[in-house]
Amino acid sequence: MNVRLLPVLLLLAVQPEQRYFRYQRPVTGIPAQQKQTCATLDVTAFAHASAGLADLRLYHDEQETPYALHVSTPLSTEHAVLQLVNLGSRNGNVAFDAEMPPGSYSTIQLGIERKDFIASVDVAGSQTQSASDATHLGSFTVFDLTGQRLGRSMVLHLPVSDFRYLHFTVGSPVKPEDVTGVSVEREPLETSEYLTVAESKQIAQQGRSSVIEFSVPANIPVDRVAFVPAESASNFSRSVSVEITPEQGSKIHLQTMNYSGEIRRVHGMHSGRRIDDERLAVDINSAGVPGASKWTVKIDNGDDLPLALAAVRLQMQKQDICFDATPDKNYMLYYGDAALSTPQYDYATLFQPDKDAAQATLGPEQDNPQYKERADTRPFTERHPALLWIALVLAVVVLGGVALRSAKRVG
Repeated sequence: MNVRLLPVLLLLAVQPEQRYFRYQRPVTGIPAQQKQTCATLDVTAFAHASAGLADLRLYHDEQETPYALHVSTPLSTEHAVLQLVNLGSRNGNVAFDAEMPPGSYSTIQLGIERKDFIASVDVAGSQTQSASDATHLGSFTVFDLTGQRLGRSMVLHLPVSDFRYLHFTVGSPVKPEDVTGVSVEREPLETSEYLTVAESKQIAQQGRSSVIEFSVPANIPVDRVAFVPAESASNFSRSVSVEITPEQGSKIHLQTMNYSGEIRRVHGMHSGRRIDDERLAVDINSAGVPGASKWTVKIDNGDDLPLALAAVRLQMQKQDICFDATPDKNYMLYYGDAALSTPQYDYATLFQPDKDAAQATLGPEQDNPQYKERADTRPFTERHPALLWIALVLAVVVLGGVALRSAKRVG
């Protein structure tokens, strides 16, 4: 692109004006001193704003205020596969070491290729490869109970650590040849927080499956499906499938999207060892379907009784709008102008979240009293495509008539 044309194109781009936003929301709780301030965006904002929040604008008085959108934690976490060192047998147990990447970590995943077993794992950490000065980090249980339809878990939840080396001791019946590797999940800088998009307690039974259905408005992201077991629910392990289809009558033509996962709860004594393990959510990471969509969640119960559930929830990660607030200023959030594109702020490019940021609140959504619909600047043919087709049909009819009369005269 010619660089000289860039300023011209920017001038031609649609500019935001307060009168063209359909909705507004006051921002309350502005701090008494100037500092980074964040307010949480709720489901209503996503439902009525453009896709990806492209038309979100923040004003104080008549002045546009730069902002940054901040998700509580990254949607994807970094995994590192580690090299095993000194793998072998010691005193009847499997032992090996692993050199850890720099930084903090807490979640370790073991690779053990063995079926139907329960084993204990002792983990110690040290700053040198020698384990003589190691700090004991805990004893954990790994298991494969697929034969009992209770799933398997090779995850170790360590206290947050930054040791350079970890030392593992795995009890019987695991053998050195069963151990295939170990990976670490980097500790996120902050914990994930979720908001409920929709909740249902209506659970239907179709054959061997429990089925839960949701209707989700356009543009609302869903990051996971969370299951709340009833108090009567005992241990379980069930496969879950999620199907997303456009609602009937939707003008958006999308292919059906499918996700799958597993939920489980295992508590109690098994083979003389205590196991406490739960996984009650299936990750989705849907950025938001452009049109309204139907979500069908199915739980495969197999030959077991239907899973006792108190509720099933669609959830999205908490997302904040953050800005540098000026005291004694009244801030108003606007959205609902589909003509706008995503703003480009230096503030967002250079944004660093402040752990001591002030927490503001978005007031209830209101109709913008000065709202005025933008004039349609599209060419006449784009605004009235039907007239173009009518004109073409008439032209064909007229030309056909002329051709027919000419043919008769020649005859």
